[in-house]
Amino acid sequence: MSALKPVIGISAAREQARWGEWDLPAILLPQAYVDAVAAAGGVPVLLPPVPGIEAALSRVDGLVFAGGPDVEPARYGAEPDPATIVIRPERDAAEVALFGAVLGDGLPVLGVCRGMQLMNVALGGTLVQHLPDLVGHDRHSPTRGAMGEHKVQVARGSRLATLVGAQTSLAVATHHHQSIGRLGGGLVATAWAEDGTIEAVELEAGPDRRHPFLMAVQWHPETAPDLSLFRALVQAAAASR
Repeated sequence: MSALKPVIGISAAREQARWGEWDLPAILLPQAYVDAVAAAGGVPVLLPPVPGIEAALSRVDGLVFAGGPDVEPARYGAEPDPATIVIRPERDAAEVALFGAVLGDGLPVLGVCRGMQLMNVALGGTLVQHLPDLVGHDRHSPTRGAMGEHKVQVARGSRLATLVGAQTSLAVATHHHQSIGRLGGGLVATAWAEDGTIEAVELEAGPDRRHPFLMAVQWHPETAPDLSLFRALVQAAAASR
């Protein structure tokens, strides 16, 4: 039966890492993403940020754009803010190529944190480079190296609302200092923090825009016990395979 499970690709990072005696470049991904996909009924596969990685999409049934460092500001026509200090252009390039490919073939997609920001930029949107400068607080990323928590309001009637049991208010795990500025083409916001920060987006339906599942959230659902978003992705992947 395991062979029938949908295969879910997860975008991974290339970072310097240490383990045992070694200190080497490595392909990394927080284990929580892998565990969430597996618990939701999928088979997780890591996709490294290398040129041509979009060729792997013919072997997977769905895709998660994972969290990570800031998207390079030049991709949305901005100069880098002093707070934008960790960028990975090779990862941006690989993930933009991945996203362009999944838009074309209708592969189900879930974006998480940076993943939502990358998807927005790939569709022509912009980012706020340092959110505390805009909203006047750091509650979206209150503790270095740890998740915070805040509430979001979910739009009634959205796909997100159906997945979270029609709840209009959710407490979510958060760790980000950037956010969506101008929405990318075709995206519609479906959740907001109390300060107005966009916390979720979906691809707007239309006669020339049909996609089985394309959703992204600014928070980190992989760290929560509720796996509804990952289950929905896996189910969409199984249905469209």
